[in-house]
Amino acid sequence: MTVRVLVADDQTVVREGLVLLLALLPDVEVAGTAADGEQAVRLAASETPDVVLMDLRMPRMDGVEATRRIRACHPGIQVVVLTTYSDDESVFAALRAGARGYLTKDTDAETLARAIATVSGGQAHFDPEVQRRLAEEVAGRAHRSSDSPDGLTPREAEVLRLIAAGKSNAEIAGELFISAATVKTHINNLFAKAGLRDRAQAVTYAYRHGLEG
Repeated sequence: MTVRVLVADDQTVVREGLVLLLALLPDVEVAGTAADGEQAVRLAASETPDVVLMDLRMPRMDGVEATRRIRACHPGIQVVVLTTYSDDESVFAALRAGARGYLTKDTDAETLARAIATVSGGQAHFDPEVQRRLAEEVAGRAHRSSDSPDGLTPREAEVLRLIAAGKSNAEIAGELFISAATVKTHINNLFAKAGLRDRAQAVTYAYRHGLEG
């Protein structure tokens, strides 16, 4: 199935380079290009891409606000941030806005293709360094808090922390010494309590609440 991708970046050379790169990827089609956040929002509405590759620092409207508007009006469109910036403030602002992926511009073609495929399927994909910092932040907040949000049990909160750390169900089962079926039950329960649809939302939720009440 072909994934339609909208490219949003204010630098012409970056936009054109990404278009050339995407043209080489199998099952990927360029839906359009935008030079600023406002144009990205308009094109997302008119072209209905599956994925938007979003720069953060753009004129007229930055990538965070553009992401927020796109996700609010078109929840079926997934956003992958592709930027030079990987500081905590940029990362967490993008996640709060609804981004499902976060990559830096030194990402190789294989990783970019994998990120597009992953987020188009409703899952999250983060640069390894970003994933590590997310896990540390969630773990730190969990350590500082004695309560869990939305009535999560201690075990559900632990499963949530491991999801935020990028662990698969099998890896969570191995780390907690429980069966994969039990992991799935915990995930279903915590998703129901927190109103989550998928693991990408769980990562954002874990940061936003920090396992705090």
